[in-house]
Amino acid sequence: MAKVALIGASGAVGSRLLRELSDRGHTVTGIARNPEKIVSLPGVTARKGDLFDEKGLAGLLRGHDVVISAVHFLDSDADRLIAAVRASGVKRYLVVGGAGSLEVAPGKRLVDTPEFPAIYKAEAQKGADFLDRLKTVGDLDWTFLSPSAMFVPGERTGKFRLGKDTLLASDKGSSISFEDYAIVMVDEIEKPAHIRQRFTVGY
Repeated sequence: MAKVALIGASGAVGSRLLRELSDRGHTVTGIARNPEKIVSLPGVTARKGDLFDEKGLAGLLRGHDVVISAVHFLDSDADRLIAAVRASGVKRYLVVGGAGSLEVAPGKRLVDTPEFPAIYKAEAQKGADFLDRLKTVGDLDWTFLSPSAMFVPGERTGKFRLGKDTLLASDKGSSISFEDYAIVMVDEIEKPAHIRQRFTVGY
């Protein structure tokens, strides 16, 4: 079992990751601005953390096997997060990515399509920038897991497809539940298969 530091443990995705990690017997330090919002689960310790306090965050991360970022890109800073992980000495770093940087055709990203909702564009672009930044990082075993276009609360079915850099879609559209996404993220911790890579999950 791994010791996992989960940044953003009280959020929509973070709370599902927290439950999946706890259910599988991992030891988790859940980090959030308001730790009282972190669900109390077996093996989980809630801690208060500031995304923009590199030194303080590094101290919270130190001693873990894995760090997961499950925070909005607009509410964080890639360089500061990466610096905190580096300073902590933890080598394994997983990031809850976005769908915007996935390709819908060779060389054409989802975020650059005319139908991409304007309201999500800034977040998607910052997520794409985060991935570009990670690709320059050679001293961390990072993984960036992009969801499908519709990333929503749902069921834990355990039935999904994995891909690399291309948006996954079916005749029902492009979607994945938070719950099934969490399965894939924790699978990647238990059996690493995408070191220094981005991959994606969808139905």
